[in-house]
Amino acid sequence: MLVLILNAGSSSLKFQLMNHATHDVFARGVAERIGVDGRLAIESNGTKTKKDVNLPTHKEAIELVLESLVTKPHKVIDSVEKDIDAIGHRVVHGGEYFSKSVIIDENVITKLERLVPLAPLHNPAHIMGIKICMDLMKEKPNVAVFDTAFHQTMDPSTYLYAVPYEDYKKFALRKYGFHGTSHHFVSKEANKLLKKDNPKVIVCHLGNGSSICAVKDGKSIDTSMGLTPLEGLIMGTRSGDIDPAAISYLMEKKQMSAQDVVNYLNKKSGLLGVSGISSDLREVIEASTNGDERAILAIDMICNRIKKYICAYAGMLGGLDAICFTAGVGENASIIREKACENLNFMGIELDNEKNEKRQTGKREINTNKSKVKIFVIPTNEEFVIANDTYNLAKDL
Repeated sequence: MLVLILNAGSSSLKFQLMNHATHDVFARGVAERIGVDGRLAIESNGTKTKKDVNLPTHKEAIELVLESLVTKPHKVIDSVEKDIDAIGHRVVHGGEYFSKSVIIDENVITKLERLVPLAPLHNPAHIMGIKICMDLMKEKPNVAVFDTAFHQTMDPSTYLYAVPYEDYKKFALRKYGFHGTSHHFVSKEANKLLKKDNPKVIVCHLGNGSSICAVKDGKSIDTSMGLTPLEGLIMGTRSGDIDPAAISYLMEKKQMSAQDVVNYLNKKSGLLGVSGISSDLREVIEASTNGDERAILAIDMICNRIKKYICAYAGMLGGLDAICFTAGVGENASIIREKACENLNFMGIELDNEKNEKRQTGKREINTNKSKVKIFVIPTNEEFVIANDTYNLAKDL
């Protein structure tokens, strides 16, 4: 089955065409600056193309993607109607409605619309992409795969905030967690490597956006992101955990509105705010090697926060079999892995520095032979999860 995987943002559309069985990706790319001017980047048949195009809405972007798949130089199928079997949509927020992927119908769309207040930047774009696909490819099944679904196994004692309970019931105020598709995939890969009953795994999804998840016997029991992706780790431009009273303090001192402070914490803080250099960790690491004190400070702060969550989640799990590092930073930044595992020998966590520094692709083990806890680097593959869930739901339709 060929699955078209779509991730619609407010002004962008990422896509892949994947064979779910072989994991082969026939084409991938992104349509950007939708509603502004328009740009398409696509890769297939060993050819990469970037071009400026007119993309007034997401409809034109999806039409252009479909046209590109059947037209040289990026032709990979003969016909959209005959060769694309289903469409899998990444959806950021499924709230409490969805604990697994679902075939999309009008009832699902209605629920996604109700969830817009919880994900105002993401869900409207997802809904738009879904509706356009249902209109352009009327006979094709559409499947929603949710970032939040994997974390629906958390216990109320974990996902509730200590605010008046009626505000949870009335406003759905609680922790949801994100990156669930990645945490699910990586924890399953770790379980295969461990070959152990009821494994206890911590997954560190570290990128420009970062989160950590405690997984026991394949189920999420806690995760660092909360009501929104702002809670938890220090990220590229996000502050992560902060005293809530800092909001009123900043409002008074800097004459900011509540929304101004949220934007400040989401877009001007984190690695960028502390280092004053960049939200790109590669640039900050380079500056730190040249002795830049704020760059060094930013890296130390990031790793201290990761370590804090690792220790807390090991306690929640009642022990630990493996730590997994994944996503752009987790897979490639050896210094972050090293400093995050530093001084954790008392927990049986011992990193092999030589293995850690060695650059290679694919899954690998980077702990010492004496380490009681395995340390894995496992590349994530959220698109495969979307393709696989889409296949499993659509195959019998």
